[in-house]
Amino acid sequence: MPMRAIHIANAKRRDAEVAFEAQTLRRDVRTVLKNGKKKRNVRVLKSTVDMDEQSLAKRFGDWTAVADALIAGDPELDTEIIGKKLNRTHRLWVDRNNRIAYRVNLFRTIFKPDGSEKERRDVNKLPSNVNKEFPLRWTGKLFPRSEVIRRFAFTRSYQIRHINGATFDFLQAMAQELHDKDSVVLIGGGEKGIDPILLSRGGQPYRGFLEGRVQGERYMLILHLSDIELKTPKL
Repeated sequence: MPMRAIHIANAKRRDAEVAFEAQTLRRDVRTVLKNGKKKRNVRVLKSTVDMDEQSLAKRFGDWTAVADALIAGDPELDTEIIGKKLNRTHRLWVDRNNRIAYRVNLFRTIFKPDGSEKERRDVNKLPSNVNKEFPLRWTGKLFPRSEVIRRFAFTRSYQIRHINGATFDFLQAMAQELHDKDSVVLIGGGEKGIDPILLSRGGQPYRGFLEGRVQGERYMLILHLSDIELKTPKL
């Protein structure tokens, strides 16, 4: 994955544009077939919209008729196409009648603990904020590393990289500060630095946690992203 630009500030609110990238982990163990050949994933067709529950109900009139048809035969199966290997596929949005929808508005719904709707956001209008006028800022909230891994589930992690000598010193100092405190800091976007982090327009909003590791003159600054907080259930 190529490196992308990110605008980030330190604890003193000094900011710089640097780079970030995802690190691909290479596995030392590989799986093979019985004959020693390399395995490969294959997509096969399981079913089509003409054979789902709603289509069967429309075809036979009611659920009782559908049940009778299932007992008498296999109306939900098409042996001519089931199991067919798929190569290139494209995602399409469809309406309630399974017709292709060409203009789609996506909304993210937030629910309260009781299941009722709390808020609805139009994700199509939320732009990325990792390389904007306002940098990602330290909120001042520090979490011990031993604590944060038990409180949050990290779904993505990116390495923050320098692009020249000046940004090396800038990022190395940030990593050193966090390394010495054995902590990670919560960072956010927007004018006040408290907004969720959005990597792309309409993307998933995340909480950002910055971790620093230092070994001699070498440093590693890691941006961990989480959208899940682990809480003890109330008994």
